[in-house]
Amino acid sequence: MRIVRDWQFVDEQDRGASAAIGNFDGVHRGHQYVIDIARAEAARRAAPLGVMTFEPHPRQYFAPKAPPFRLMNAEGRANRLDWFGVDVLYELSFNDTLSALTPEAFARDVIAGGLGLAHVVVGEDFHFGKGRAGNAATLADFGRDLGFGVTVAPLMHDTGEEISSTAIRQALTDGRPRDAARMLGHWHRIDGTVIRGDQRGRLLGYPTANMSITGLHPPKFGVYVVKVDVLTGPHKGEYGGAASMGVRPMFGENLPNLESFLFDFKGDIYGEHLSVALIDYLRPEEKFASLEALVAQMDADCARAREVLAGL
Repeated sequence: MRIVRDWQFVDEQDRGASAAIGNFDGVHRGHQYVIDIARAEAARRAAPLGVMTFEPHPRQYFAPKAPPFRLMNAEGRANRLDWFGVDVLYELSFNDTLSALTPEAFARDVIAGGLGLAHVVVGEDFHFGKGRAGNAATLADFGRDLGFGVTVAPLMHDTGEEISSTAIRQALTDGRPRDAARMLGHWHRIDGTVIRGDQRGRLLGYPTANMSITGLHPPKFGVYVVKVDVLTGPHKGEYGGAASMGVRPMFGENLPNLESFLFDFKGDIYGEHLSVALIDYLRPEEKFASLEALVAQMDADCARAREVLAGL
């Protein structure tokens, strides 16, 4: 998958695509539906399949001090879109210039002129341009005038409830990763680089791969059953595991992070890129009376995690 970040300088091979437009936070089933419509149009036109999104997320740009809300960082979103077979990711830099464009200027200068898109697909709740003044209907009008096709996709629902990033965030807040996965159409994943921690786990016999969750909506703190994809380096592959999400109360107050213990694994993966899928929530974080009690609970957690993974 090719990534384009500047709409004013686009290679010819990346023009003429059929593209889905949106923020695609989580790349949930509703997003996938929009992408699949764009995919069908791309096949009909023998054109590249594209996704246009924005980085940072516009909500993050306009309210940088608001609590973290994103389900995915840019790396995780790109990994997921690549997995779904997107040819070109137009990950446009959301800045003063882009945010100041009127709906008409966005349609004319970015969609038609800059990227030269042949067809775009948006959800029926889509808004764009300065002040979110444009909507799906006005985009269709601009498309007719400027020469690109527009398809407006209806919102998708699950058992009568709209599938949305908001509903998925609530499921994760409640410690319900399987409900989140049902709406996502895939396991909720946290992607990023393995960073060096305090290496306490190694001393306890449970070396962990530590990852930051800064900027992401934090799932319920506690211990999870996980699947871990090592995406780079000599140990690439999928591993089962157990992971702790939170502030590690046994060792004082710490920045929230994700620490994953990979089953049946030996090797150095510092600096490598991982994708950690949350499968089941096992228990809340806890401060134990002793390190021996902590290790005994970790033994039980890992045994339970192996049982869950064996049943998938």
